[in-house]
Amino acid sequence: MSETDETVENTTVVIVGGGVAGLALGTFLLRDGIDCVVLERQSRQYVEQRQRAGVVDSRAARMFRERGLADRVLGGVPFEPLLNFRVDGETRPLAYATDDHGDGRFCPQQVLVRNLIDVFLGEGGDLRFEAEDVTPEDVDGPRPRVRYRDGAGVTHTLDCAYVAGCDGDHGVSRASIPEGILARHSHEYGYAWLTVLADAPANHQSMMAIHERGFAGQFARGPLASRFYLQCPLDTAVEEWTDDRVWEEVEARFGEPVAVRGPITAKTLVPLRSVVHDPMTYGRLYLLGDAAHLVPPMSAKGMNLALHDADVFAAAVLRKVSEGDASLLEAYSATCLKHVWNYQAFAAWFTDLMHDAGDVSYRGEFRRRLARAEFERLHGSESANRLFGEFLTGLN
Repeated sequence: MSETDETVENTTVVIVGGGVAGLALGTFLLRDGIDCVVLERQSRQYVEQRQRAGVVDSRAARMFRERGLADRVLGGVPFEPLLNFRVDGETRPLAYATDDHGDGRFCPQQVLVRNLIDVFLGEGGDLRFEAEDVTPEDVDGPRPRVRYRDGAGVTHTLDCAYVAGCDGDHGVSRASIPEGILARHSHEYGYAWLTVLADAPANHQSMMAIHERGFAGQFARGPLASRFYLQCPLDTAVEEWTDDRVWEEVEARFGEPVAVRGPITAKTLVPLRSVVHDPMTYGRLYLLGDAAHLVPPMSAKGMNLALHDADVFAAAVLRKVSEGDASLLEAYSATCLKHVWNYQAFAAWFTDLMHDAGDVSYRGEFRRRLARAEFERLHGSESANRLFGEFLTGLN
């Protein structure tokens, strides 16, 4: 084919984005017998190796189990009802209580993505990597379409009934919605994380530090690599953080030397914020995951919100296709947003707790003492600990 050639195909749902939301949705639709195409801008290798932390909470784990996917998607990922903290250099583990044991999982996002890709392709799913110039069109009409260009320069047009925008905060899906349709609700926390990826084994599998110099996090990425997080001011320049300064700050906040000061391969500044777009629909375009909402990474809720959106949308499409009933599609935004705001409330509380308890330069000594008292209450109060565990694992 020449670069001027074009193919035209038909499907029920075009899914823009091959991350957690898009792959979960594609897998759910495929299992329900609904045809779909997943378009992903990056290569398969890039998607499978993109390292991000993640937690699959109990609600999401049940979602996979009810579809007969738990063993293939979450098999071998352990349940760990324990959060590890270093408070002013002292180890303070926090075991949280829930009524639903063994369901939630600490699962790196790349592990979940790899497993979902294997399941989706293994069951005959249509997943197209390196799809360039993806453009949703006529999403407010009766028959939307999505155009894209493949690696050979061929333009493809996919006619469909629905478009699922699963391509994140900076994707084309939400950008294709006209100005004035969506309300954007946001909260800026007033600080950022310096995220650091290093070729160095972690002292601990996972550990979070509360210290007067600010919050810090440490998470293993395999036996020889680690991800570190350091709270810092919003106006911090990444260039200010030399490798030596990073290691010195990690050691100071955790109150112990690192096992190995290995090469640092990546440094990124991430301002912490919460964002919700309302409604999560426009015409026949439905927003899922980060395309619709963001939560601070401290809460470990972003992946679970994406999975919840996929579950709700898949059920709505199935009801419409099998019964001709559009009521669940019409209620999609309201259904998801009720859940989103519930998780945003937990995310804001836990993020403030962990950061207020350390560096007083952000919100002062009064808030620091409140946060320390709340942290102690999680350890000493059975009711507070259980409520915390229920929110953390997705039971509330």
